[in-house]
Amino acid sequence: MLNKKVFFIRLGHSVVFIFMVSCILYVLYAAIARRYDWALLAALGAIFIEGVVLLLNRWRCPLTTLAEKHGAANGAVTDIFLPDWMTRHTFKISTVVVIVEVIWLAIGYFTR
Repeated sequence: MLNKKVFFIRLGHSVVFIFMVSCILYVLYAAIARRYDWALLAALGAIFIEGVVLLLNRWRCPLTTLAEKHGAANGAVTDIFLPDWMTRHTFKISTVVVIVEVIWLAIGYFTR
């Protein structure tokens, strides 16, 4: 059984993970629908901020490190939602998806 601190860190980590996946899905929707609005800007901003945080932490989520510091054997939350092979490559897969989405958005924006 995890201690309370680890539980709440992982709960917060899960919320952030779901929010970031939602941002990525919204960017995909915006690219498909050619919708350029404040929500798209907010989603891209959140993705950018997460990217900067990960880059500054050598591609390791600070919440993972925090959970492990407080006793978790593994601080990652992606193992709850994803197959093991995908868990190991979440950042790589997400980065490729976001790059494709941004290119798609740019093409849609400049060809309308």
